[in-house]
Amino acid sequence: MKRATPEFVPTPHLDALLDLALAEDLGCGDVTAAALVPAEAMAVMRIEARQRLVLCGSPVVDRLLWRFGPGAPSISWTAAEGDLVDAGTPLARMTGRLRTLLAIERTALNLLQRTSGVATLTRSFVDAVDGTAARIVDTRKTLPGWRMIDKYATRVGGAANHRMALDGGILIKDNHLEAAGGVAAAVKAARANAPHSLRIEVEVEDVAGLDAALDAGADVVLLDNFTPAQVKQAVERAAGRAIIEASGGITLDTVRAFAEAGVDLIAVGALTHSAPAADIAAEIQG
Repeated sequence: MKRATPEFVPTPHLDALLDLALAEDLGCGDVTAAALVPAEAMAVMRIEARQRLVLCGSPVVDRLLWRFGPGAPSISWTAAEGDLVDAGTPLARMTGRLRTLLAIERTALNLLQRTSGVATLTRSFVDAVDGTAARIVDTRKTLPGWRMIDKYATRVGGAANHRMALDGGILIKDNHLEAAGGVAAAVKAARANAPHSLRIEVEVEDVAGLDAALDAGADVVLLDNFTPAQVKQAVERAAGRAIIEASGGITLDTVRAFAEAGVDLIAVGALTHSAPAADIAAEIQG
């Protein structure tokens, strides 16, 4: 079933990142193309999937071309954002001056390969829990500076975003608990001092921690490194008093068991910190 594609909204942060990416690769100009390619030569470059993948990043590349400025190639996408395509599927055609196509090729591919890789891995996890009530969520374990893009890619893959940054939600972890003096004190302080619109989530490592978080009135309880059997017991013990999230070393081989244990959310850091780049190529058409 075709999933709805999440909205992509360019921001000043994204534009700054794209400008940095262009500056990083272009330097003072492509000396190879300048030496070998006539200035007025025009060409078409075909972008193609070399593996089965979820296409992600087309609006990022569109924005990259816009940031490149006058003389940027035009691009026509032949696959839609979020499509699951097979190896050999043409994804897009870029048309413009050959020198420019060669100069921007690597930056465009880097963006597409990263975002499509994240979206493809994410789709695998989402598909693995299909038919259950569990939702896959991402984490803040993203490539530094790329969080907006990484989290957009997980949405394209079908996951939900956890908090974007530290200001997006209260997540009380072990070090916070140590500083605050325990679960009850931490939740009470969060209720008193944090913005009223934010949910309070507490990370726990055992049943005693779960009970303490529930008794303190936590909105969400994160079960850290529980087994699926322990998660099932925790869900039954919580009895709907809080949203239950599982996290910690969950893989494609184990994620279904966690989902079937009745958990609401499954956080998977690997979606972004371990996603392999998708195999995508760009070739000049003769």
